[in-house]
Amino acid sequence: MDIKTVAFVGLGVMGEAMCRNLARKGSWRVVGYDTRQEPMQRLQADGVTSATSLADAVAEAEVVLMCLPGGNEVEAVARGTGGLLSLVHRGQMVVDMSTAPPRLMRELASAFQAKGVEFADAPVARTRRAAVDGTLSVMVGASEAVFDRLKPILATMGTEITLCGGVGAGQVVKVMNNMVVFETTMAIAEAISIAEAAGVDGRLLFETMSKGSADSFVLRNHGMKHMVIDHYPEQAFSVRYAIKDLSYARELAKENGVNARCAELMHQVFEEAVVRGDGDRYTPVIRRGMMKGKAAVDG
Repeated sequence: MDIKTVAFVGLGVMGEAMCRNLARKGSWRVVGYDTRQEPMQRLQADGVTSATSLADAVAEAEVVLMCLPGGNEVEAVARGTGGLLSLVHRGQMVVDMSTAPPRLMRELASAFQAKGVEFADAPVARTRRAAVDGTLSVMVGASEAVFDRLKPILATMGTEITLCGGVGAGQVVKVMNNMVVFETTMAIAEAISIAEAAGVDGRLLFETMSKGSADSFVLRNHGMKHMVIDHYPEQAFSVRYAIKDLSYARELAKENGVNARCAELMHQVFEEAVVRGDGDRYTPVIRRGMMKGKAAVDG
């Protein structure tokens, strides 16, 4: 495939940074589209062309990338009135970089392939900082041929590009990644709560744990950067987003006959955080559900 134009649909917290790297590092014309004008205006400084509509964005693109909040939005953009399935033509490629149900990916792949359009899922992991730096981990579900054509594009946004299997496999790996992050967050929240109640300093606890077998990305980031100082911003990966992603993991477990008890417990913990009024805060805020008798004030 001779790629001259890449369309990027969805310029949110992650998408805007990813689109910027695509434009800065790639050799393609990049067309961006979002329902909000602000990110498109900011990206113009990086050479991204602002599309006036979804149809305008995909008209001349050989590859169309989507980075949307979740499965419902992906389905609406793909299958809705005036959506991608009504706009694309034979020879194009559509790639979903959102986090969405694996089942939906396979359904969309069949629908796009019926129109002669290749489809792949390529969700991303790591933080917003990684999106800005272009150091994301990208988990791809595609044929080997599609993966080979797509990899140079993904390499502008990530440093770890992994072919996980056929369509849907990228999403399986991504939702399992997030499930483990959520469950690890729960474990370290319990650890610091118990340790501090027993008279041990939380920062000392985590710094010591980071030197041993309990070390992890979650410990060093969610724990040491947020739980220790009891600070959970709203402009981050929120509890509500975690509930959405965890629902995909729970759905996948049920589809495959797995009794995922930890995932079910995490769902309950997240729902309790929403009831407390913490649904829009960064996920480590679940620690507050363990802080009995202690005022939790954001710093």
